[in-house]
Amino acid sequence: MFLIFGSDPLAIRLAEWIGARSRVRIVGLAEHLVAMQDVEIVALPTEMELHEMPLPEVTPTAILLLEEIICDDNPVKELRNRWPNTPILSTIDIEGAEMISVEDLTTSAIQDRLRSIDRKQGASEVLRRLNDDDEANVLIVCHDNPDPDALASALAMRHLCENLGHKSTIIHGGMVEHQQNRAMVKLLEMEIQKVILEWEVEDLLNQSDIVICVDFSHPGANNVLPESCVPHIVIDHHNSETRPAADVILVRPEFAATSSLVASILMNAGIEMNSTIATALAFGIRTDTLGFTRSFNAVDLRALSWLGAWVDWDLMRSFESPPRSQEVLSIFRQALSEANLENGLMLAPISLMADRDALSQVADFLLPTEEVDIVIAYGVRRSKVILSARSTNDSIHLGKVLSRTFEKGSAGGHKAVAGGQIPFEELECENEDEAMEKMTSILKSIFGGDTQ
Repeated sequence: MFLIFGSDPLAIRLAEWIGARSRVRIVGLAEHLVAMQDVEIVALPTEMELHEMPLPEVTPTAILLLEEIICDDNPVKELRNRWPNTPILSTIDIEGAEMISVEDLTTSAIQDRLRSIDRKQGASEVLRRLNDDDEANVLIVCHDNPDPDALASALAMRHLCENLGHKSTIIHGGMVEHQQNRAMVKLLEMEIQKVILEWEVEDLLNQSDIVICVDFSHPGANNVLPESCVPHIVIDHHNSETRPAADVILVRPEFAATSSLVASILMNAGIEMNSTIATALAFGIRTDTLGFTRSFNAVDLRALSWLGAWVDWDLMRSFESPPRSQEVLSIFRQALSEANLENGLMLAPISLMADRDALSQVADFLLPTEEVDIVIAYGVRRSKVILSARSTNDSIHLGKVLSRTFEKGSAGGHKAVAGGQIPFEELECENEDEAMEKMTSILKSIFGGDTQ
């Protein structure tokens, strides 16, 4: 239960808000109090000492002192004598209570409201743009080597487009190699098209009425789109220092996964859901939050809760635990043999890399190792050094450090999870041995000390 002392408008509003979620008792002056649903009201004729007031027998979860209606010389001391372990918060400057600012509360409430409106308006803008055309050809683009979040978001956007009467095509660059990703594509029978050549991309763009980017925001950076392309819709949860160019930009860093963001669009669309789409989106959310063990927010939980009614959990478990290939086991053997730990930084160079997506599995596996703060697994593929980085060091933002180090958009990510594809020419190297040696030197120099 929560206990509120006060009868001003703030006290009444807080009591009503808490009452909708939990038990609450408000103690205030009768002349100001009004009837409230789900709120226990104690109306006082005047200010009085604490022992004279009808107080709850249970220990309150928290006490809010919002007006000076307790006449004791030291009201906080009297409250502490009665409930020694209960937090006491106050909007008035009173000794012993934790001070809370009405201005801060108001600003926070306004910001939360604006964020809510922004999310709904953003979803509405996406739907409005998709409804501008009849029977349009829609091109849905994933970043290179798409992960479950990108794949699920693309699949869900195709579902939305088809429900609105459009034809859609999903494309990506790179490879779908990670066992989980391959299992997801196979079991969901996803129709996705791998595109490599520039003329293929140009043909697809010329044939499309609407271009949608999912899980990335800038054409030309780790995706097959040319830098000159201006997509119609961008949907992404990654924070960007430069504003993307598009007709509709739905970039919301408060979401931990693009799948959560796409789920919020579907909530507003009012179209029929099914287990395939819901399971894919739920898996996208789970993987991008590492099973809700790294950064996530209420919006992600809300999306997963909404999707839960349709999720096929047996199918999801099939994604999560697919069989490992012999190539992946070979990469693990190399990583365990070659890994080097120095000052909390573990580097795991892979000289023979048959499966690039195994790098992320290696990094995830090595991170929970004693004395390890940062793990970076890396190897060469098609004249690029591919790297996957993980961190438990709160003072370092992996994505920002890597994006600053490799300034051509070839690396970046989140605070604790990042990666990149660095071309040999950016490293000024001509062969694999030089590139691996140069990358090892760079990683030691940028992560060997305190980097923020």
